[in-house]
Amino acid sequence: MAEINDRETAVTECSLCAPMSRRDFVRTIGAGAIAAALPFRNTTAVAAGPAQVGPTSSAPAETAVARFYKTITPEQRKVLCFPFDHPQRKKVGNNWAIVKPTIKEMTSEQQNLCREIMKNLCSEDGYERFMKQMGDDAGGFEKYHVAVFGEPGTDKPFEWVLTGRHDTLRADGNSVEGAAFGGPIFYGHAADGHNDEDSKHTNNVWWYQGEQANKIFKTLDEKQQARALIDNAEADEPQTTALKGDKLSQQTGLAVAGLDGQQKAMVKQLLEMMLSPFRACDAEEVRACLDVNGGVDKMRLTFFKEGDIGNDGVWDIWKLEGPAFSWYFRGSPHVHTWLNVARQA
Repeated sequence: MAEINDRETAVTECSLCAPMSRRDFVRTIGAGAIAAALPFRNTTAVAAGPAQVGPTSSAPAETAVARFYKTITPEQRKVLCFPFDHPQRKKVGNNWAIVKPTIKEMTSEQQNLCREIMKNLCSEDGYERFMKQMGDDAGGFEKYHVAVFGEPGTDKPFEWVLTGRHDTLRADGNSVEGAAFGGPIFYGHAADGHNDEDSKHTNNVWWYQGEQANKIFKTLDEKQQARALIDNAEADEPQTTALKGDKLSQQTGLAVAGLDGQQKAMVKQLLEMMLSPFRACDAEEVRACLDVNGGVDKMRLTFFKEGDIGNDGVWDIWKLEGPAFSWYFRGSPHVHTWLNVARQA
């Protein structure tokens, strides 16, 4: 065994897994008025059941994974490939090498296939943001690491995992049943290579999400702000996004159910902003997971005083949770984002 360093869908596959264009991205994040009128759910997907959404083995990223797997030599397989049930497949981290070799150490064909996989995991805008992030944080995409679990291109489960500084991303063709993105993921950014960002997070590719969260906070009345804002931030580690299920109602933070219609629309818009960097079929699976767990009305929103860069009352650290959804945005001293979404806690 190699050593690791520390469904067919009812929806047309090509339409859901095709990358989102920049125009679609702008349309999505500018959809506040539409979100106010429409619920955050896909009625077709919900009627068909949550098993009907998500990527399949025939999605563009997954077919590229199968082609990548075929190029791996017996010698490479010793360090890049692992059984599907290997425990390290489930690991998520903010800065780690799942295997020692980098993408740059592979053949030109393999490097191009890894880039093709990455591109097909993202929207058009999201891909540009990840490329900027990877360039700032590690010197480029080729400095990252990939491993393959299982047997892509067969009827057996598989997962391709990319890791490195500020990223843990996956492509699994829905091999991991009930888990959006194939399991917990991480994305982050230290803008322009600065560990300590300024209070405006200048050039940070993910701070637009933080701006939207703070717009919501500003609409809250004094009692709501007191409920939503707590002193100490949660730990910057994977356990922070453990899914709480029915216990979520006992947690701190503000219940989204108590917000007015306009505020709920802003929460829905925040969720769409979170989903916008990723391919449409992964985003659709997240929506389906949220729908079966009660949608935004079952969520809680928490802001943290700790880590307020510039002491300006623009909260750099915040968290949005549902029974089987956990998104921890830790924007201090730069952005770390932990994300875990499933159908069931």
